[in-house]
Amino acid sequence: MKFGIHAGLWMKKWADDPAPIFAKVAELGFDGVELSLLGVGRDRAEAIGRQAADLGLEMTCSTGLGPEADPTSADASVRANGLAVLTEAIEVTQMLGARGLAGVVAAPWGVFDPANKGARAERAAQTLGQLDAVLEACDVTLGIEALNRFESDLTSTAAETCAIARATGSQRIGVLLDSFHMNIEEKRPDAAIRAAGETLVHYHVSDNDRGVPGSGRYDFPADAQALREIGYDGWVVAEMFVMAGNPASADLNIWRDIEPDPTQAARETLTYLKEVFGNAG
Repeated sequence: MKFGIHAGLWMKKWADDPAPIFAKVAELGFDGVELSLLGVGRDRAEAIGRQAADLGLEMTCSTGLGPEADPTSADASVRANGLAVLTEAIEVTQMLGARGLAGVVAAPWGVFDPANKGARAERAAQTLGQLDAVLEACDVTLGIEALNRFESDLTSTAAETCAIARATGSQRIGVLLDSFHMNIEEKRPDAAIRAAGETLVHYHVSDNDRGVPGSGRYDFPADAQALREIGYDGWVVAEMFVMAGNPASADLNIWRDIEPDPTQAARETLTYLKEVFGNAG
């Protein structure tokens, strides 16, 4: 089991220089850091990867798609653009020295079309399945994130997201489950983890208010037990958004400071993760 934290905890903008954040993460004792590719392209990737490696940090990546790159679109040209955008993201992930890419990759964030959900899910699976060769060549695993109902209608539950991942036919594509989203959508998040089984390739944590795990009402020990039962030994990454008015997370509606200090929140989080998940792998 490896413990990481998303650089977005501190970032004001996705294109911010991550080097000072890497230094904080290493000092705090995390195994690695997760970096959004929304502000990282080919021109910066290798240098950023070296910055993390020089501090002994492993890296994992996340990204999201806009409507112009929708894998579910009925327009073949839009699907092709989605394929191109994700291909570049996979290649940038490799350039960073990371082996995992996850996030909003099956459908754009905030796009809803429930009347055509079945057809969209099929197109998403077909489009993502075409990434298998580049995933294999880059030695990268792709995780489709299950999002709550206010952010997606296509992958709102673990079951829906796993179905798309499995339908791709790629052994390199799985799911990302996130405690914040599961808290809204799953009657039993631990049961959702068990049902995901080997399809689970990435796991995010924050408490029910997107703050420090263990500070709210989410049952993390139950998730830890489920991870133990399915033999999950990958990343446990804290993805917290705690600063009000932060441009990088403006669309997440953080209207108040969830935690008084991001760095202290990270420190408390690592202590909790080691306590609860330390023997889960």
